[in-house]
Amino acid sequence: MNKQVKSQVREWVESIVIAIVLALFIRAFIIQAFKIPSGSMIPTFEIGDRIFVNKFLYGAKIPFTDFRLPAIREPKIGDIIVFVSPEPPKKDFVKRLIAAGGQTVEIKDGNILVDGKIAESGPPIPSIYYYNRGDYGGEGQKITTPKDSYYVLGDNSGSSRDSRYWGFVPKKNLIGKAVLIYWPLHRMKIIR
Repeated sequence: MNKQVKSQVREWVESIVIAIVLALFIRAFIIQAFKIPSGSMIPTFEIGDRIFVNKFLYGAKIPFTDFRLPAIREPKIGDIIVFVSPEPPKKDFVKRLIAAGGQTVEIKDGNILVDGKIAESGPPIPSIYYYNRGDYGGEGQKITTPKDSYYVLGDNSGSSRDSRYWGFVPKKNLIGKAVLIYWPLHRMKIIR
């Protein structure tokens, strides 16, 4: 192999390695794609929707450690978050954040009450009838969210396995905030 061919091969290999490292960095710390596997968030997401999740907003987790980068802001009530399920098998879930550490949640007559006040329908929490179900969402039950945890619900209340059943999402399980449906094209939109 002559020098010119070796030089071109080296340039190609360097370019490919740089592209792979850059892609892995972006996926680990900035943005990651996810596919919606179930109907637990209908009508916000349909089965098969593909979304981008902003990981640096809440402080991306450094791979293979328990450390996080500094957050730009804390998750807010109404944010649609992606997290690692607190119950086995460990899967990535997407749900709407209803309450953060220290806040009390009650589901009453289909409405969500946070700290005794009805959460406004429309963004950030849509006007959905929420069913009383599970060990953490029974009728007349007031649940206080532990520190560094979140109470989350699916928008399709009748078909969502969420905090009503398994409790709270620890902050360490947080992956990021859903920001965009990018596929299919006819459903492309920024998530609010």
